[in-house]
Amino acid sequence: MAILEELREKILLFDGGTGSLLQEAGLKPGELPETWNISHPDIVVKLHSDYLEAGCDIIKTNTFGANRFKYNSGTQYSLKEIVTAAMDNAKCAVKKAGRGYIALDIGPTGKLLKPMGQLDFEEAVSVFREVAETGAEQGADLILIETMSDTYELKAAVLAAKESSSLPVFATVIFDEKGKMLTGGTPQTAIALLEGLGVDAVGMNCGLGPVQMKPLAAEFIKYASVPVIVNPNAGLPRSEGGRTVYDIGPDEFEQAMEEILDMGISVAGGCCGTTPGHIRRLNRLRAGRRQKLPQEKQSTVITSYAAAVEIGDDPVIIGERINPTGKSKFKQALRDHDLEFILREGISQQERGAHVLDVNVGLPEIDEPSMMAEVIRELQGITELPLQIDTSNTEAMARAMRVYNGKPLLNSVNGKQEVMDAVFPLVKRYGAVVVALTLDESGIPETADGRIAIAEKIYREAAKYGIGKKDILIDALCMTISSDRLGALTTLETVKRVRQEMGGRTILGVSNISFGLPVRENINANFFTLALYNGLNAAIINPGSEAMMCSYHSFRALAALDENCGSYIEAYKNAAASSAAGSGSPAGSPAPGTSGNRLGSDTAGRKAEAGPGSGNGRGNNPAWDGEEERLALSVEKGLREQAAQSAKQLLAEKEPLDVINTCMIPALDHVGKGFEAGTVFLPQLLMSAEAAKAAFDVIKEKMAESGQAREKKGKIILATVKGDIHDIGKNIVRVLLENYSYDVLDLGKDVAPEQIVREAVKQHVPLVGLSALMTTTVPAMEETIQRLRQEAPWTKIMVGGAVLTPEYAKTIGADTYCSDAMASVSYAQKIIG
Repeated sequence: MAILEELREKILLFDGGTGSLLQEAGLKPGELPETWNISHPDIVVKLHSDYLEAGCDIIKTNTFGANRFKYNSGTQYSLKEIVTAAMDNAKCAVKKAGRGYIALDIGPTGKLLKPMGQLDFEEAVSVFREVAETGAEQGADLILIETMSDTYELKAAVLAAKESSSLPVFATVIFDEKGKMLTGGTPQTAIALLEGLGVDAVGMNCGLGPVQMKPLAAEFIKYASVPVIVNPNAGLPRSEGGRTVYDIGPDEFEQAMEEILDMGISVAGGCCGTTPGHIRRLNRLRAGRRQKLPQEKQSTVITSYAAAVEIGDDPVIIGERINPTGKSKFKQALRDHDLEFILREGISQQERGAHVLDVNVGLPEIDEPSMMAEVIRELQGITELPLQIDTSNTEAMARAMRVYNGKPLLNSVNGKQEVMDAVFPLVKRYGAVVVALTLDESGIPETADGRIAIAEKIYREAAKYGIGKKDILIDALCMTISSDRLGALTTLETVKRVRQEMGGRTILGVSNISFGLPVRENINANFFTLALYNGLNAAIINPGSEAMMCSYHSFRALAALDENCGSYIEAYKNAAASSAAGSGSPAGSPAPGTSGNRLGSDTAGRKAEAGPGSGNGRGNNPAWDGEEERLALSVEKGLREQAAQSAKQLLAEKEPLDVINTCMIPALDHVGKGFEAGTVFLPQLLMSAEAAKAAFDVIKEKMAESGQAREKKGKIILATVKGDIHDIGKNIVRVLLENYSYDVLDLGKDVAPEQIVREAVKQHVPLVGLSALMTTTVPAMEETIQRLRQEAPWTKIMVGGAVLTPEYAKTIGADTYCSDAMASVSYAQKIIG
């Protein structure tokens, strides 16, 4: 742990680029950089030594792409040989320099995890564990997980590192120019996840230069409680004479990084294109600067893969409908394994204004741990809302927390020692905000004093595990007033005292207060209002209840939490218009999907932008009704079974091509526009594509029966270039292009230029799409483009990948740069139709 002690004393420096320097030393296009650990160890050792001489403190092993998918029993070198050789080279350089820490460098697998892709979460953990174990055995000082674009893969890598060694773990992620990760993550969501998992330092690398990273660095400083790392590229890349060069030299790098160091980052370095010269300037910059470690942030934050919800003064609505208690249809859905019923319930609650979804699947006759994990995964495929894992079964807790993509809300722990002993280790291991019930071995105290005493006990016990007060929500417990006339007053006093005397956060399952009484909604809504005025932070309620949502919106307006009463007006403007027109509609009826969605820290209390994630966005278009509307919404929301059923129903009265042209394509276009606008995220985009595929399969069967065939618009070749095994982007593009009726020939990954050219000529394709993630493989992309120009001059070429920019694409001869999958679809429509 020496590095963590030194980190407290001074700003530490990472080294810079590896692949770009190996290219200068002779690494050929498509050649795997990690093999040079064995074939050219002297060059790798010199690279490390040059960085140490320039003043860096931490060198990264040449293992960024080392994993079983690239190195296995069928390859020249085994994974263990590669990692061991890389460690030997790093140790040699450190010994020569007499100083330096060695970071075992772990990069992404290049594959998407389920449900978006084919890689199972536990297999991903296993893949990363192999590298981490070998590196730890060979003497690494820390593990660096870098260039992660998906929080789910990031979590798998962190768990592997933590479970296979006791080494410090640093993690950096990659953002696009909009400040988003591939799957929609933001600095706040990444930080909450990583800090919850116990990572020692967090930050970003690659993709952007220091100028573009500056605003993102400010976000990290704002939200992080652990040291922040910034390892930018040397600006943006371009091609000169077949070589990849970057537009920021050491002088400009120093200038840009000075502003970032002034913000208070704790660790700096470089990524693609940076050299020992860049690091030498960083070393000069940090001279005389004192380390400014971040202060512990006190915000209570839960996240999904893409959205963060802060639980503070502005109350949070937790949808209670995914729970079998008192719901016979839900119970039957669980028995029948009808997951789409559950997904529809989740979508409905999101559209009615829930900020978080409670998930409870406990029935005696089902396997709750398996069902809980499965429902968590499926829900995260169709909604970006954070989830509350609601169970008393610790095995179900553990399995759900392990596969949850983000930092969840966990319901619950209580003051019983046995329960705290079981739950708090899970919270510490996986990271969560936990609901704490004010009951213990003696039951539920009748007084507020008794409940406050249990809350204090829970806080003390949690602190032993390093779990702070900010990650605990105290549930003062609602006792039904039909059997306890003082129940509401005791609860309200407890809520108020937790907030005012203890500085804690509170939560209630509000509807418990009215059991056994008629017209329960009256009691619930009035009690909810009282609880809010006494400091309630989060409420588990039915967002479909008009009275409860009226209480919520009214409170926010009255408590000065709703700027210019914007959310209140948005929620009730339709009702006001109807009332003014004399329609007789109740004045309190909110507009569907406008109940103040507060995803992300910058949209608190305001309606989310229009898009498939926040209402259907179509208004009252009469063309969308009945089964057509059902099919379109099924596609938009990613409901596979319902999409297939609706398509089957429609085919009984409509021609297949009519269903495609009037329902399917408009629905896909609607999702695509939401994705481009940032209101739909990649998991939802892919689940929508899967639902469309399910419907298309039904349509194809019908067309085959009638002797028809769905006309293909044109053939497109896709390939990840030679030397690159990362095919996430390519696979996403393929799925979407196929849904738009293009005939896609996917050549796979690590594809030689001659193979791509041969197929382009043979198939006479009008469009080729090329993908590359790593700097070292861009020359292979450029070579492929040059060959296509010579032998298939009619072919248009689109390119994409983390290391590319529109300007860079132009310099290597591509016709266009596609920043995401929808951009590829748009270009295909332009070229082919």
